[in-house]
Amino acid sequence: MPARPIPAVDTARPVILTVFRVVVGLLFACHGVASLFGVLGGAKGGGSVPVGEWPGWWAALIQLVGGILVLVGLGTRTAALLCSGSMAYAYFSVHQEHALMPIQNGGEASAMFSFAFLAIAALGPGPFALERLLPRRAGTGLTGQPGSAERASQPAPTR
Repeated sequence: MPARPIPAVDTARPVILTVFRVVVGLLFACHGVASLFGVLGGAKGGGSVPVGEWPGWWAALIQLVGGILVLVGLGTRTAALLCSGSMAYAYFSVHQEHALMPIQNGGEASAMFSFAFLAIAALGPGPFALERLLPRRAGTGLTGQPGSAERASQPAPTR
């Protein structure tokens, strides 16, 4: 027996998606601020990451910029995908060598952020995002090329 949709949940879905995006973006940006500027507890409990240090400084920069972009809903899908990938990289290059499971290797935050950003990249920013205020160019599809939206929506010719 299929589950019946709950009208209140369907009505709240856009707000829930927006709140999820804002909270994940804010928390991620806070990690970047902490690592770059040594505030909010700093990097690994104190201080900041030296400028240009690989991968720490670059990860912190992605955390700050990507977190802010996701937070405000600007270039959300691209920023979320980049953030997801950076957290997957962090998990497999830093945490996974210590143990397989995130609970054992201290990689829970990396795993959670990676999947949260992957969900945001797949679901989009929701209706309450800055990118919704920007004018869309007519006739551009996924490729950004004029006319690609029309070509993608047309059925393939049959032979």
